[in-house]
Amino acid sequence: MRVVMIGTGYVGLVSGACFADFGHIVTCVDKDQRKISQLEEGVMPIYEPGLAGLVARNVAEERLFFTTDGAEAVAAADAVFIAVGTPSRRGDGHADLSYVHAAAEEIAHQVQGFTVVVTKSTVPVGTGDEIESIIRRERPDADVAVVSNPEFLREGSAIGDFKRPDRVVVGVEDERARSVMSELYRPLFLNETPILFTGRRTSELTKYAANAFLALKITYINEIADLCEKVGADVQQVARGIGLDGRIGSKFLNAGPGYGGSCFPKDTLALVRTAKDAGAPVQLVETTVRVNSARKKAMAEKIAEAIEGGPAGKTIGILGLTFKPNTDDMRDAPSLDIVPALIAFGAKVQAFDPEGHEARALLDGVVFKEGPYDVADGADALVILTEWDQFRALDLARVRLLMRTPQVIDLRNIYRPEEMRQRGFAYASVGRV
Repeated sequence: MRVVMIGTGYVGLVSGACFADFGHIVTCVDKDQRKISQLEEGVMPIYEPGLAGLVARNVAEERLFFTTDGAEAVAAADAVFIAVGTPSRRGDGHADLSYVHAAAEEIAHQVQGFTVVVTKSTVPVGTGDEIESIIRRERPDADVAVVSNPEFLREGSAIGDFKRPDRVVVGVEDERARSVMSELYRPLFLNETPILFTGRRTSELTKYAANAFLALKITYINEIADLCEKVGADVQQVARGIGLDGRIGSKFLNAGPGYGGSCFPKDTLALVRTAKDAGAPVQLVETTVRVNSARKKAMAEKIAEAIEGGPAGKTIGILGLTFKPNTDDMRDAPSLDIVPALIAFGAKVQAFDPEGHEARALLDGVVFKEGPYDVADGADALVILTEWDQFRALDLARVRLLMRTPQVIDLRNIYRPEEMRQRGFAYASVGRV
């Protein structure tokens, strides 16, 4: 089938490359000429394991194309996906749909013959209705069906999530569109992937409900971690004890400095606003948003309290700046709250992240180093903020020799307290004593 992906951000690029790998002919469209030129040269605008190779292979086999002018491709397409950004709108937390609406207007003037217009972007309930209205207004004669097909990709494992998903959700109101979507995802039927066909509004809400539930789960275990520290319990054992219950499950029960990234912060806010406007407030989600925001700030205070004599005048080394490992995404990363707070406390901060290059433009007053041992050199305390694999097996003897004071504050619980103390470190973690 012929597919057009409007937007070459995280969702659009990964989805487009994966559809091409399924055998479809995919054209990715973006207004940013520099980004399109880089993609044509094989330079990825994001870091995602395996993506560069996947793109290169499908470009070479002439199944994947990039352009700034999608008119010809849209005219020939069976399905056109809208995969543009929907950031939180300043002031009220609503999703900003201006890019979605602009894409719908362009598509309306370019489609020829029956075309399925698919919303891949995360959008509030009712957005599909708005897209359909825009297209009908711009082109009353357009033969289109608007579908919701939210993405459930985890940064760092997105390709595997697309090709081996837990489920695919498709919100559809037209039988012809259902047939097109079934054909697009036909390779997944071979793996017996659950394909859930719902109404369009149900599909839109499913995405928000899923992300809000996971955000709530993270926030819950973080609060349990605080309680563990007060009563002398171990949050990792508590998490295992409750996670073995099949009704709960073990995923997203890792205590830490709070959730961040491109999805959870904006999607929880958007759900809160949608629910309030509908007269059915989601108070658990409202509390989750508030508690998570406060937690990031509290983590800076936790670090300050762990440093003997306080952080003023001390050199603090930071390992990891992105919101999670295996991504270069800095959006709403805990480091963006924690690092400035430490600097405000009077600390000198030196940091390293394998892919967090964007941090250089986002964090003032930080000395950026070339590796974990450079960060440890001369530090009075070492803080683990992101659990990159290369931080999990550091040469601790070397780290201890490099540091001015052997102090580690592990906000991801990747080391064992008893082992660190035996190695001569003052060690603090989350939810463990």
